[in-house]
Amino acid sequence: MHDEIKLDKDMLIKWIMDGVRRTIVHYGCWFREVDYQLGTLRACEIENSAGDSSWNIIINRLAKVLGFEVEDGVPVVLKQKSEEELEKLLNAVCVNWLANDGVWFQTVEKAYGMDYAKRCNDTCWTRFSPFEAIRIKKLLKLPTYPGIEGLKKALFFRLYARINKQSIEEIDEKSFIFRMNECRVQLARKRKGLPDYPCKSVGIVEYTTFAETIDPRIKTECIGCPPDEHPDDWWCAWKFTIME
Repeated sequence: MHDEIKLDKDMLIKWIMDGVRRTIVHYGCWFREVDYQLGTLRACEIENSAGDSSWNIIINRLAKVLGFEVEDGVPVVLKQKSEEELEKLLNAVCVNWLANDGVWFQTVEKAYGMDYAKRCNDTCWTRFSPFEAIRIKKLLKLPTYPGIEGLKKALFFRLYARINKQSIEEIDEKSFIFRMNECRVQLARKRKGLPDYPCKSVGIVEYTTFAETIDPRIKTECIGCPPDEHPDDWWCAWKFTIME
């Protein structure tokens, strides 16, 4: 087959990039279907194992072809970067994540309207928020029930934490208030003279499932989130309480 089809350099590059894109979508299709068949938490457990195996296969194969070294599953070139360079790279990864989210929302909205975009967005967060919580628990090596202190730490390892400004107000040993002081999405709308995006419905899904996945004993209460009125120094605020 390879001898029958002669590909020029331009087509080879395009096919390589499209192959990466297809792999990403296929990975998502697998997660979505396992989620449908077994539920979100079981899908996350499967992804934890399948993702590690898949990553090792992919990175090692690319390393052989492209000629870079891998050490403990990590490209050596990353270990050679300074902390400042890695901070910039991490910020770029997080902003790209947000851009990807926004592009999907806007594309669905343009094609089918705001109602469909919001519905897709809300449902997406029922999967992504617990998934992110599980990945953070693994990253930080948190115990099964890390309590209220574990949640505080986990909130500052979300992708959003590298993009927006957020803060915590201590209430007592069993509860605290989390505030999103600056929201990149809402600030962009404000600069364009647009009203706040009404994100309360997705926020309730997002923060409740995140907190419950970190520790199922934690209850989430929305203090305020657009379209609710809010002061100038925060966009949304959430109270977390551990029920013991």
